[in-house]
Amino acid sequence: MQPRNMSMSGVVDLAAVKAAGEAKQKAEQARAEAARGGGQGAAPGRLVYDVDEAGFERDVLQRSAEVPVVIDFWAEWCEPCKQLSPLLERLAADYAGRFVLAKIDVDSNQMLFQQFGVQGIPAVFAVIAGQALPLFQGAAPEAQIRQVLDQLIQAAEQRFGIVGAPVEPGEPDETATDEAQAQAGPAEPAGPYDTALAAAHQALDSGDLGGAIQAYQNVLADDPANPEAKLGLAQAELLRRVQELDPQAVRKAAADNPGDVAGQLDAADLDLVGGHVEDAFGRLVETVKRTAGEDRDRARVRLLELFEVIGGDDPRVAAARSALARVLF
Repeated sequence: MQPRNMSMSGVVDLAAVKAAGEAKQKAEQARAEAARGGGQGAAPGRLVYDVDEAGFERDVLQRSAEVPVVIDFWAEWCEPCKQLSPLLERLAADYAGRFVLAKIDVDSNQMLFQQFGVQGIPAVFAVIAGQALPLFQGAAPEAQIRQVLDQLIQAAEQRFGIVGAPVEPGEPDETATDEAQAQAGPAEPAGPYDTALAAAHQALDSGDLGGAIQAYQNVLADDPANPEAKLGLAQAELLRRVQELDPQAVRKAAADNPGDVAGQLDAADLDLVGGHVEDAFGRLVETVKRTAGEDRDRARVRLLELFEVIGGDDPRVAAARSALARVLF
C-alpha cells in the first residue's frame, strides 16, 4: 500500500503549541530521573527503542516536545513488518536525531493499537508536540518514506520549533550502523537567524509570549519575509490574545450580538485555537460581509493574520481566500 498523501498543514493545534513547554519540562524531568537511575524508559540518546503502554506518555508524548517521534506498529507474525521495520531503523540512523523511532508490538499493546485506530500493520504514525497524525500504512518504497519524513521534520521545525537533537559524535546511538555513520556528511552551517529563531521558539514553548513576540519581531525587522518568523509571530500573538479570554462568555456574547465586531474577532481566535479552523474563517468572512469601513477592515486584517497561523498552502486557507474575495469584490 502506498503512503497516504500527507499534508502537514493541518497539524497545527495552538493549544498543543501552548502546552509544549509543559511537555518539555516533563521530558526534562524524565531524563533527570533516568540519569539518576530512577527511569526505566528510553535513554535520551536512543534513536530506536521499544515502547509499551506503561511508558507511552513518557517515551512518546513527552519526548515529542523535543523531537518528532515516528511510531512503527508491528508484530512478529507480520511479514511486511519484517521488510519495513529494518528500513525505518536504518532511516532513523541516517537522519541522525532529526526524528526518533518508537516501536510498538501490537500483540503486547492492544490498547495503543485501538486508541490510534490502526486498521492493519505495518502502520506508521508520528507525534509532534503531543499531536498524533497518521503517516502511512503498509510497506512502501524508501524514496516515498523519505519524502514523508522530510515533510514531518519540516512541519516540526516550522510550526513548533522542534528540531530534534543530532547524535553527538562521541556518543553514537547504539542502533546506528558503522555504515550510516561513515556516510553521514558534515553538519550544515547555521543560518543567519537560527540563534534568534531558536530563542523565539524557546520563549514560545515556555509560555513567555511577550518575549517570543519581541524575538520574532526582531528577526522580521531585518528579514520581513522570513516565513518561520512570520508563522511564529502569528502563533504567539494569537496565544496572547486568547490567554485571558473566558471561552464560554465570549461565545455567548458572539452568539447574542453578531454585529459586535470585537466579539466576533475574539470568538474566531478561540475557534482557531480549539482546532475549528473552518469555523474561525467562516465567522470572519461573514463579519467582513456584513460590515463596512473600519469594522470591515479589522475583520479582514484578523482573517489574514489567522491565515498566517495555518499557512498559505493549506486548502482551508485557499477556500477562505476565495470566499473573502467574493464578499469584498
